[in-house]
Order: sequence, then C-alpha cells, then structure tokens
Amino acid sequence: MDKKLPTEPYKGVRDFYPEDMAIQSYIFNTWKKTVETFGFERYDASILEPADLYKSKGAVNAEMVNDQTYTFIDRGEREVTLRPEMTPTVARMVAGKHRELSFPLRWYSIPNLFRYERAQRGRLREHWQLNCDIFGIEHYTADVEIIALAHQLLIDFGATPDMFEIQLNNRAEMSQIFAGLGITEPEVINEITRLNDRKKKITTEEYETALLSIVGDTALVNQIQEKLNCQNDTNEVLEGLKTLGINNVKIDRTIARGFDYYTGTIFEIVDTDPSNNRSMLGGGRYDNLLKMFKDESVTGIGFGMGDVTMRDFLETHNLLGAHITKTAPTLVIIPTDSDRNLDSQKIAHLFRQREVKVSVDLSNKKIGKKISDAVNRGATFALIVGPDELNSGNFTLKNLAFETEESGTIDTLLTYLISHTT
Repeated sequence: MDKKLPTEPYKGVRDFYPEDMAIQSYIFNTWKKTVETFGFERYDASILEPADLYKSKGAVNAEMVNDQTYTFIDRGEREVTLRPEMTPTVARMVAGKHRELSFPLRWYSIPNLFRYERAQRGRLREHWQLNCDIFGIEHYTADVEIIALAHQLLIDFGATPDMFEIQLNNRAEMSQIFAGLGITEPEVINEITRLNDRKKKITTEEYETALLSIVGDTALVNQIQEKLNCQNDTNEVLEGLKTLGINNVKIDRTIARGFDYYTGTIFEIVDTDPSNNRSMLGGGRYDNLLKMFKDESVTGIGFGMGDVTMRDFLETHNLLGAHITKTAPTLVIIPTDSDRNLDSQKIAHLFRQREVKVSVDLSNKKIGKKISDAVNRGATFALIVGPDELNSGNFTLKNLAFETEESGTIDTLLTYLISHTT
C-alpha cells in the first residue's frame, strides 16, 4: 500500500481555513485603513532577493544571515534568499529611483517574511508584517509621527493605552553613554548592543557573564547596568509623544533592536498583560542604509508589526469578537433538485451582474438542510428554484435573519434585494 502524505503544513507555517482568513483579513484591513489615514502609500516587491542584499555590512545582522535565512542556489547559479525582513528591500527600491522620487516618502507594505528559527508562541518561520517607513525627514518629529502611528494602530483595534507600553531608546544616545564610560570601539559597542537585545531572554547571571567577557572589567559591568536601569531619562521624542497625548511611553535603555542598520531612535511596543508580556512591534531610525547602494544617504524611520503577535494581542485582550465576519454570500439560491441547477446558475448570473454576492447550493441535500446551511454560512437571503417557480415566473425570497418572505418575479426580487442591502 502506498504511503500517504501527511496533512500537516511545513513546520513553522500556517494553513488559513476560512475562519482564520476572516481574522487575517480583519487585521490587514484595519492596518490598511489606519496607515492610509496617516497619508501612507502602499508598495510591494518580490519575496525573492539576491542573498548579497542581507550579507552587506549593516543590512541586518550576522545571526540572521548565517542561521535564519532561507537561502538557496537557483537554476541560474545565483544565490537567492526568501526575504526575512522588508527594510533592506524598501531601501533598495528607494535607492533605485532616488532621483525620480519626491521626498519625503510615506510608504507601507504588508509582506510575508521567512526566517528559519524555532517555532514558538508569537514567532513562526513565515509571517506577514505591516511595514511603515518615512524617508527624507531628519527632524525628530518624524520619529514622533511614526510612533504615533504605531500607537493609533492598536487604538483602532479597540485597545486602550493601559494594554500596552511604548518602550523607547536611542542608539546615538547609547553610544554617548558608552563613550562616557570610556567605551568607544564600534565593535565593542555592537557586541554590547546585541547582548542587550537578548537581555530580557536570559538570566541576570548569564547577562553579567556575557557582558564581562565583552568589556573585561567587573566595575565597568556594574556601571553599564546602572546606566541601563536609569529611571529618569527623557528625550525630545518622549516629550513630543506626550504633547500628542500619548503617555504610555518610557525610556528603556535595555531596548536594543538587533538590526545593525539602526542609528538613532529605536522603540518597541510591549503587551502589558502578564500572560502575553512580549514585544508586539518594533522599529527605529536608519540614516545610512541606502549607502549600501549609493554614496548619497537618505534618512529613514520605520517599524514592523507582525500578524502573529497582533493576533495574540487581540485574543489576549478579547478584541476580536464581533469584528470578525466571514465572506458570506448575500444570497443563496437553492435548487429543489439537480435538474434545476443550471436554471439556478442562470438566475445567479443575473444577480451577480448587479454586484450581488450569490452562492448556488448544488448539493443533493434536502431543501431544509440547504436553508440551514445558508443560515450557518451567514447568508442574508435564500431563493428557492423549483419547477413551480420556473413555470410561473413567481419566486419567493426568504429573509433568513428576520424569517420574512417577499414574492415576485426575478426582476422584482432583484430590485427589492438591492434596495434592502445597500
């Protein structure tokens, strides 16, 4: 007997059944609606990129390139990577038409991304991510704007400010803090930054041991930790957000953001619920990323918000509920028997020409069961098509929600249905 193939998807990816797709569509539609109210325009690109895009110095980080990318040799002997991150792609696109574009730019996309890592809650090997970026504005208010957008996105899902916290830091300010401690070597600072990026995922002892191996001085380890735990820090971005009425924000010097391309403001938004106390989105300012492609630099600030962590947040705070609607037909046409299927399809065509969503139940189930199925699918109306209806030209439109009926010709019922659904 032939061995049967498994029904499970590839490890770390998801199947989207209609009920899952309804949630996904709600998330994507809310993202789209909110970012476009901030004046952002949508772009996209292929999931395939030359592997060199991520290997270039400052593009992402060595761990991602070496351990987490899906990279392969194509039939033309080119090394290709499934994109793990969108920022290098949008930087490539902006650099490619740098002279033709009118800055500043406000761009967004909802790409799917691939990273070979251990699948766990909030982190899969494939996910979709809202990416929003502003290019061409050096002033700190662009940082305020992009974080205000991230804040508004959660508010528009029904969240309240107590459900999440904005944690803010700045790579340039951290370099100044390190310089004040006598640490000026870029590679040492990068090592400390990468360690800080993992600080909340390891024990204090593990962190201190790793930090000591980098700086080689116990007193310096203590000084660094003291600076990281300062509670009174502030900066102009923090104050700007407060001016806009966004108060669930604080400076957190342990925030590092692992990508090498960040140069200034960095931030994360964290769920405050103890059962889901994790980062939901993050981003920052990158002023040199386009130098991979051109000598000119274009300043940028942006963030990414993943669909997996977004759904976890919504479910944790019970924010889905009535917002999720299946893509149900407005009308289900029910043939009394299979001999009436084609006649029913002809009638459905008339309704569809008027942009009515119509499904024809072509099954051999009994009429009562077909009506029950239409109700369960969320349809609003049902139309029975049998020999009597076809011979007389008189049909009955059933309102499944209110259990009322309307009789007449197809033209009459079409007019009635449109007037009651628009």
